Amino acid sequence: MQHDPMRTSHTFLICEERPAMKSKAVTMPPQDFAESLPTEMSVKIFGELDTESLCSASQTCKLWHHIIEESEQLWRRQCLQVRAVCQREVDSDRRDGLSWKVTLVRNYTRSCVKRDWLTGRYSQVRSAEELRGRTMTPLDAETWGEILQAELDR
Repeated sequence: MQHDPMRTSHTFLICEERPAMKSKAVTMPPQDFAESLPTEMSVKIFGELDTESLCSASQTCKLWHHIIEESEQLWRRQCLQVRAVCQREVDSDRRDGLSWKVTLVRNYTRSCVKRDWLTGRYSQVRSAEELRGRTMTPLDAETWGEILQAELDR
């Protein structure tokens, strides 16, 4: 077989080493804003996210995770939004000494479900089939009382 110089093995191209760059030390700027900004500024940026986005951001990299996890300010802000719907539950958890983050985690799903009920999202449900696949969470008697009163007021 003859060697065809125009046909190069793909394996050779993938494994071929690139020649070393012969330039002065080039420092690449940080690719992540959190690496170059003070932590307080990163917290302000993360503070613009909603709860789900904040949780996703905390899984992006170790630095973001550390900044988000250590910021009571971020969790407090998110938790106060949940408190607008679940005031009794959030206040109770805080009185029990739970952190803002734990309080948020305990009450976030409940607040979403309760808000949907209170805003009438389920007012026109005609069968259980329409609720299939929806997130449900246990609600106490006082919460059901609020929901029923909101339905009566509609």
